[in-house]
Amino acid sequence: MAQSDADVSLGGNSAPAGTPTRGLLPLLFLGNAAMYAMYSGVGGVLLPLQVEHIDAADKVANLGLVAGISAIFATIFNPVAGALSDRSGRRNPWILGGGLAAIAAMALLGSVNTVLLVTIAWCVGQAVMNIYQAAITSVVPDRVPLARRGVASAAVGLGLPFGTVAGVGLASAFGYRTGYLVLGVFVAAAAVVFTAGAREQRMPAKKAASLRDQGRAFLSVLRQHDFRWAFIGRFLLVLGYFSVVGYQLYILQDHISLPDDLKPSTAVAVLTGISAVGMTISTVVGGVLSDRFNRRKLFVGLSAGIAAAAQLIPVITPTWPGMLAFAAVNGVAFGCYMAVDTALVTMVLPKAEDAARDMGVLNIANAAPQILGPFVASAVVSLGGYAPLFLFGGVLSVLGALAVVPIRSVR
Repeated sequence: MAQSDADVSLGGNSAPAGTPTRGLLPLLFLGNAAMYAMYSGVGGVLLPLQVEHIDAADKVANLGLVAGISAIFATIFNPVAGALSDRSGRRNPWILGGGLAAIAAMALLGSVNTVLLVTIAWCVGQAVMNIYQAAITSVVPDRVPLARRGVASAAVGLGLPFGTVAGVGLASAFGYRTGYLVLGVFVAAAAVVFTAGAREQRMPAKKAASLRDQGRAFLSVLRQHDFRWAFIGRFLLVLGYFSVVGYQLYILQDHISLPDDLKPSTAVAVLTGISAVGMTISTVVGGVLSDRFNRRKLFVGLSAGIAAAAQLIPVITPTWPGMLAFAAVNGVAFGCYMAVDTALVTMVLPKAEDAARDMGVLNIANAAPQILGPFVASAVVSLGGYAPLFLFGGVLSVLGALAVVPIRSVR
């Protein structure tokens, strides 16, 4: 079947040597921006507000419980959904199905009023969003040639700052009941636009595998030396990032002295905007320069190190200006890291035909820290307050930077 200009052909590390078409890059940006809007708006604003409204006295522990348990579903559904899309030979139906299901999941989440029901509803939300995520993450290794992975990953990475700003802005504007539904509609609309514009060429479907075989396959990819270290580095840095960002609203409520006319939810939106500017600049610059110099590990390691330094700023200066500086530096570091590390990961995938499954395994490094992060962060805050939480995030970022050193096949 002939492809239109919106398409880029085929699979994984064997993608053709040409450049990605212009039509795919804005669609990747939109699809990923909607996903990050959901995650940031729900995790950064709506869930904390809802949990606080239900039980203000135990908000820190309850938020850790809700976020941690629901992230288990993210960990389970991401590689499973990736394997299913590999087996079907399609990505678009999974993107569309997950996107449309987000409306129902968010409507459910906005309607409940106990911690138990919030946990169950957000589990459903994590499940459908990771079906969406597993498929859209696989588009780059499927359709973009190796020489242009940095640029394509930059388009994906730009979805993070813009999506985060949109998600936090919408969440702050509408509150948690209406805000959930608005974010669900945003994801569904992006899924419709993406699947309508990025028509795909069907890949060969795979035979069904048993659950035992799938489990063995998931574990086998982690035995690959370079993929394993890429996984470890991503896991550590994301754990450090979300341990702090997931409690940002409470940090601003309980730890930082804000100006009298500034509400904590508004302050989150301000910090998000500042961080997004840094992410935008560093995502583009990092993606382009990593292509030009063909050096992925250098940029990944430096950005992880800068992320560690950013965590020290609120410890040294626990003030509103200190938080502004933290947001700017952390945004620059995280934007560059995610853009270049995504390109690096696509280069260490063991098999092109298993791209979605293997990217799904890698995405456990995005989801699993959300399991550990809230529990660990709530324990750190309960024992020592918010300053040790920043130090904890900084140490993990340093370890994430060191994890790329053993990778052999990528410079």
